[in-house]
Amino acid sequence: MKKRIFIALNLSEKVRKRLKEYQEKTKDMFALRSFSGGGPVRWTKIPSLHITLVFIGYVDNEQMLEACKIAREVAGKAEPFLINFKRISFGPVGNAPRMIWLEMAENRELDDLKKKLEEALVSKDAGLRKVENRPFSPHITLARIKAGEWQEAQINPAEVEHDFKVQFEVNSIEVMESDLKFDGAEYATLESCPLGGET
Repeated sequence: MKKRIFIALNLSEKVRKRLKEYQEKTKDMFALRSFSGGGPVRWTKIPSLHITLVFIGYVDNEQMLEACKIAREVAGKAEPFLINFKRISFGPVGNAPRMIWLEMAENRELDDLKKKLEEALVSKDAGLRKVENRPFSPHITLARIKAGEWQEAQINPAEVEHDFKVQFEVNSIEVMESDLKFDGAEYATLESCPLGGET
């Protein structure tokens, strides 16, 4: 049976705690109004919050092991670095909002890490990855908007959007499995690859 996999950054407990506080506060604000079906968004579970670096797709066991090997090799040659989160807003930019997400400040080390992962996945003869042309827009999806209920609720963007300044040290990347469920995806870490692990 094939697995649906990707490479990601998991978050520190500090960041998860801050995001949990935001989710609970916003849920309470939504609860003060009457919505059918429990609210105008589907919240991402706190343990599932992550930053996707490279989506690989459905792979067999041999390809999964190759993806883990490549992730270990690339991570071992990289050094830990800091990223900065900046703002909770609607996404994607320039389109009708489909989600509430946490944006990141531009980060050269993160861009380089993604590029090296993609190059390694494409160059290896494992059938793992095709070149992706769309620009990299790192973010954390906090909630997905239910379009019809969102319009009925008439939410003021100022009630949702605000600055979110927090710094996070990246020490590892993870090969993750995504199991698509009716009420949202569930994620499991297949392998954690520490940065700077090469000796």
